[in-house]
Amino acid sequence: MRWWLAFEGVLNRREKMTRMNAMSTPELMQSLGAQARRAAFEMARAPSVQKNAALKRLAALLRESGSALALENLKDLEKAAAAGLAAPMVDRLKLTPKVLETCALGCEQLAAMADIIGEISGMRQMDSGIRVGQMRVPIGVFGMIYESRPNVTIEAASLSIKSGNACILRGGSEAIESNRALAALVRQALRESGLPEDGVQLVPTTDREAVGQLITMPQFVDVIIPRGGKGLIERISRDAKVPVIKHLDGNCHVYVDDPCDIDMAVRVADNAKTNKYSPCNAAEGLLVARGVAAEFLPKIAAIYATKGVEMRCDLEAFELSSRHIYCAECY
Repeated sequence: MRWWLAFEGVLNRREKMTRMNAMSTPELMQSLGAQARRAAFEMARAPSVQKNAALKRLAALLRESGSALALENLKDLEKAAAAGLAAPMVDRLKLTPKVLETCALGCEQLAAMADIIGEISGMRQMDSGIRVGQMRVPIGVFGMIYESRPNVTIEAASLSIKSGNACILRGGSEAIESNRALAALVRQALRESGLPEDGVQLVPTTDREAVGQLITMPQFVDVIIPRGGKGLIERISRDAKVPVIKHLDGNCHVYVDDPCDIDMAVRVADNAKTNKYSPCNAAEGLLVARGVAAEFLPKIAAIYATKGVEMRCDLEAFELSSRHIYCAECY
């Protein structure tokens, strides 16, 4: 009986996928939205033990599926190379064993955290005798639109599960094969934990019209979270008919104070820039207090020079570092 039920479930999922493939993009997004809204009610009621079980199962699946994920990821990498994507962009697409292990650990760390859903704070009694407070509750359904990094699929899905929300994820077209494979693991983890697999859905098409549909469905989507470049976020903010949680411009700085441990500051500044160049949180600016500049700048400039990092300095910093700078532009 269990075997037959499992087999019947596989057939139902295949039939569902066939129907979705035959839909137009507006029909597809309406279907995803309706499914997410239904799933959101179940996710909101799910007990902590069930949500944590899904997260732990997802971590296990990520570790078990490394070879299969690598094959899907390779398809994206080959297409990216053929399309002439810049090396940093290609690097962002990679699902290395280290990246997958980081995702798995993140799921386990979330599972170990306390569940704040239902937590009440700020309770006070009014003059009328009514007690008023604040309760943490799920948002409902959020849509996330992101670029490049397929590991964001796991990050967004795991946070959605832990917080008792449902989500619709729209990753970049350059990572579609990787995202599909990862989303399938998420849905498997939800299903095996007794949660609705539609609690996390990936938009299965690369049609850009899907984004326009997703951000204009207030009947299904409660908030949109764009994660990407300035152009993407400006477009979402301009066209969305649902609330948007956004950032816009970013420029990551390292500040070296006076006084400080110079050797530690050198290690921090080096790591912040050269540990990995492609992430959006890699250091782009270095601000140094004048009192330690004469000692600090030559040391960090020498390290950056050996690693091919170009320093663009003001005149004072350039004069302190010029013997070591790989390449400089003064302004």
